[in-house]
Amino acid sequence: MSLYRFLGLEKKADSETVSTETETVRKITQALDQMDPQQARYIAVFAYILGRVAHADLEISEEETREMERSVMELSQLPEEQAIIVVQIAKTQNVLFGGTENYLVTREFNKMATQKQKIALLHCLFAVSSTDENISGAEDRQIRQITAELKLEHKDFIAVRSDYRHHLSVFKKKNK
Repeated sequence: MSLYRFLGLEKKADSETVSTETETVRKITQALDQMDPQQARYIAVFAYILGRVAHADLEISEEETREMERSVMELSQLPEEQAIIVVQIAKTQNVLFGGTENYLVTREFNKMATQKQKIALLHCLFAVSSTDENISGAEDRQIRQITAELKLEHKDFIAVRSDYRHHLSVFKKKNK
């Protein structure tokens, strides 16, 4: 495998550029090649969006990584080794291509997920961002943005967020 391909920079054939599936989703799906293609795409997109929130403050902690792995294992029933691979690919792709891929990947999740699955994702996003018991303003804004991209109502965001309100940095007292 070439370095360009590994980094997702290899030139694509014309038929590939027309595809609605992003290179990010394609890479993660390939790591799940034993799985049903639709299920693999769903997990790939789910993991990427978790990484998007974890990286909102420009750092992905070990605790956030572990929570992402736990969420992916729980969602997909994958063995731990595969969940680790999926999360690592999602994190790398997010760091490398996050700005350009974020909306595209979230739009893809919006098309494939039910309302219940979108709400479950919101819970996972808050769980990932609260692993250090502090949801930063950047993480909260990123989750709010994802909520809008998933075409969820503001009340859905508030309902899930209220479960994590004790971790919101905006509500914590500042040390003087």
